[in-house]
Amino acid sequence: MENRCKFWLPKKKRFCANVPLNDSLFCGNHTARSDGEWVPCPIDPSHSVLSENLEGHVRRCPLLKQVESLTNQPFYQKGINAGKEDDHDEIESLGVEGPGDLASSNEPVLGALGIVSEMKRNAVYSMTVPDFYKLVEKIESVHESLCKDIRDSYKVTEACAMWIKREVDRKIPFQEKHVMQQVSILGNLEDFGVLKNSEGGERADSGDGNGVPAVVEFGAGRGYLTQMLADCYGIKKVFLVERKSYKLKADRSLRQKESLILQRLRIDIEDLNLNAVESLRGGQYLAIGKHLCGPATDLTLRCCLGEHLQSNIEWRSVNPNLRGLAIATCCHHLCQWKHYINKKYLLELGITKEVFHAITWFTSWAVDADHGANLPDVTDCRPHLESIERKQCGTDDGVEDCVRNMKAVERAVLGFMCKQIIDMGRLMWMKERGLEAEFVKYVPSSVSPENHLLIGRCTNHS
Repeated sequence: MENRCKFWLPKKKRFCANVPLNDSLFCGNHTARSDGEWVPCPIDPSHSVLSENLEGHVRRCPLLKQVESLTNQPFYQKGINAGKEDDHDEIESLGVEGPGDLASSNEPVLGALGIVSEMKRNAVYSMTVPDFYKLVEKIESVHESLCKDIRDSYKVTEACAMWIKREVDRKIPFQEKHVMQQVSILGNLEDFGVLKNSEGGERADSGDGNGVPAVVEFGAGRGYLTQMLADCYGIKKVFLVERKSYKLKADRSLRQKESLILQRLRIDIEDLNLNAVESLRGGQYLAIGKHLCGPATDLTLRCCLGEHLQSNIEWRSVNPNLRGLAIATCCHHLCQWKHYINKKYLLELGITKEVFHAITWFTSWAVDADHGANLPDVTDCRPHLESIERKQCGTDDGVEDCVRNMKAVERAVLGFMCKQIIDMGRLMWMKERGLEAEFVKYVPSSVSPENHLLIGRCTNHS
């Protein structure tokens, strides 16, 4: 008993069983936190250490070997897909010098990196009430002009019948709402001509006779979107890009498939040079992603379609072998100005960096409650916006009070409009890169409020 930590565990009704530290009554888990300066670990900022211990900790951090292994990979290139905080040439060409008409002179300028939701919220609350309502009117105007033709495209393809009928391995996790989303993503790819389900047994568009293309799933998680694609369309080469480690992955089931080649790339999309993945060179591929959070969509588009400077002279495409892509977007409140793929589009609309971060904060209102089937169609939002605008008359309250007095459905409508404005810029950027592209609602909002899909096909492979 004397060699045990003296911290009492009330639920277990006993003392902690760990050995105490030297000159202490408690173990490392229960010793009071030192009052010294704590700093984030430079290798893994998710934990912190005392500044005086930092030098020693860096040499033995548990993630050190993983980071060293990653940096030695040929496809690792720090920040290759990150984008730039300010594209000076782009801004100067548009004649934008300051924060714009919508940004109040009293509005704090947000920092350059790592803008969190709390900072975005505080910036919105510091606006004057007239500026806040002017911003709402701006959002309405932009949405009305650009986002009117987003169509419903819930597709159920016969190729996925085995999943729809639950004729899959019982060891594979099955959740109907996820299956519905995955089936519709693949159905839209088939409808768009990227995938084929022919009676002759051909399961993917082989185009020029080079065989079935590879699949790169970004933000793959456990990889079950790719699992369905391999089951239903016979894909033979799979790359799963994911920075985290997951249990219950689809990898075991995929590896059991005869002649299927699987490679999991544990890397942040921001640092992935897809052109340097040896086993993907020279081969055509399909890029997919289900619910890529916030800026991950922008990073993925830049990874597949962006241009990077080579030898400070030549600009070239990252990979000319892209056949098509399908990305279901989500978590727009996490988007950052630095990463956003089409700043030119925003600036031409008069949406500056400060306004962009306000809009991204509004997007969280779209999914902050269980709206389900009661959520109104965003295309029929005028009554809700008029209700918001009427509330500005004769009020001396601040923006925080105005937001608090808004109905949940009013916030949801405004949030969805902001989401669609952000995604529409991504769609335009894809078209500028030569893709035949479309932006659709791929499942009903009752299945998932995050129900928008960017889909594209490279015309040079059609």
